[in-house]
Formats: sequence, structure tokens, C-alpha cells
Amino acid sequence: MADDHKQISSSDDLALEALSQASQQAEVKDEVTESNELAETLTSLQSLIEKHARELTRLEGELKEKRQSLKNIFDNDIQLTEAKEEVERHTQAMKERKVQLQNDPQSTSLKIDVAELNQQKKELEETLSNHLVNYHALTNSMSFDTSDGDQWDFSIKAKIKAKKL
Repeated sequence: MADDHKQISSSDDLALEALSQASQQAEVKDEVTESNELAETLTSLQSLIEKHARELTRLEGELKEKRQSLKNIFDNDIQLTEAKEEVERHTQAMKERKVQLQNDPQSTSLKIDVAELNQQKKELEETLSNHLVNYHALTNSMSFDTSDGDQWDFSIKAKIKAKKL
């Protein structure tokens, strides 16, 4: 019986070993199959990439040619060229007339008046702003009543001035 037990153990061991070898061979076959499939996939992918890259290069060349042809149509059109030259003449005439008007004594006088009024406006805005800040400090209100009975709202804006050197 000991021999039978040894024989059963040996046969079990042999069966297990056979299964193990079959499993290892299957794994090797699976690895080889997977490797082959991966190689085929990569080859197909490279082929597709090359095909699309060549097509892209062809299309870019064709696109460049068509753009150049389109540009040539506009560059070689006599009516368009004449119209551009006419626009340039009118633009030059407009600039010259504008200079003449700016040098006119009436324009010069009006520019001086505008500059003076802008300066007065700026000074009045600064003064009004200071008074509104003081009013707000005293009343903590963002509106005031006018002599007409209206109520005017205001806002206070702070800004940083450049540091004096």
C-alpha cells in the first residue's frame, strides 16, 4: 500500500507537473501570440501614419498652390489696382486737407479753447471730488440733496498716485 500511495503521489505529481508544463507552454504561446499581434498592430499603425502624413503633405502643397493662384488673381487685376491707386490719391488729398484745416486760425483758436475748457473741467472735478469726500466723511452718506429738492448720488473712487522722487 505504501507503494500504491507512492505511486498515486507520483502520478499526482506527474499530472501536476504536466499541467504546469502545459500552462507554461500556453503562457509562452500567449506571449508569442500577443507579441505578434502587437507587432502587427504597430506595423498597421505606422502604415496608417505614413499614409496620412503623405496625404497631409500633398494637401499642404495643393493648398499653397491654390492660395498663390488666388493671390495672383487679385494682384493682377487691373480694375482692383486702379481702385487702390485712386483710394491712395484720395487718402493723400484727405490728409493734406486735414493739415490745412488744422492750420486754419479758426481751428487753432478752437483747439486752444478746448484745451482751456478741459483744464477747467479737470480742476472742477478735483475740487468737487474733494468736497464729496469731506461730505461723506461728515455724513457717511453717498447722496446729497440739492436746493431744487432733488437727490444726487455719488461714488468715491480712490486711486494711487505715482510716488514722488
